Amino acid sequence: MKKRIHSRETEAAAKALIKERGVTIEDIAEIVYEMQSPYVDDLSMDDCVESVEAVLTKREIQHAVLVGVELDKLAEQGKLSEPLQSIVESDEGLFGVDETIALGAVFGYGSIAVTTFGHLDKQKFGIIEKLDTKVGESVHTFLDDLIASIAANASSRLAHRLRDREEALDKEEREKRDKEERIG
Repeated sequence: MKKRIHSRETEAAAKALIKERGVTIEDIAEIVYEMQSPYVDDLSMDDCVESVEAVLTKREIQHAVLVGVELDKLAEQGKLSEPLQSIVESDEGLFGVDETIALGAVFGYGSIAVTTFGHLDKQKFGIIEKLDTKVGESVHTFLDDLIASIAANASSRLAHRLRDREEALDKEEREKRDKEERIG
């Protein structure tokens, strides 16, 4: 029987890969802040960081990061078969698999996350723009979209959490909703 990997190990690996690729939780939280601050007067960066951290506990996000970053790294090393090597290495405009993986990871937080992902994919805010700009030997064909997915999910999650606070839901009800969202 194959070894089962504990979710804490997967979460740690996904976070480590994001960090290894030059992206911090704060970089992603800045995008979340930019997306949500027009709607929330007292939004704090702490709220945004907490939401990014919560999104990174979801297995679907972790798995998408593990797969996408691995493909980026293999492309940097020239280890993909042609024509995939050239397609990923150049971030071919008509190659949509990177967006497909990231979009699949966005569905856990509803339509707000989906539309926010589309917006981020086109507008390239913050660290997403830096990752999308081909400089040197780095390949971020998948990572830029994955970061957009994480930011979109965190923005949607935060919007729902802020509404729960506004509606004065008690702590138990907010925690119940949060646990339900972590499935997957």
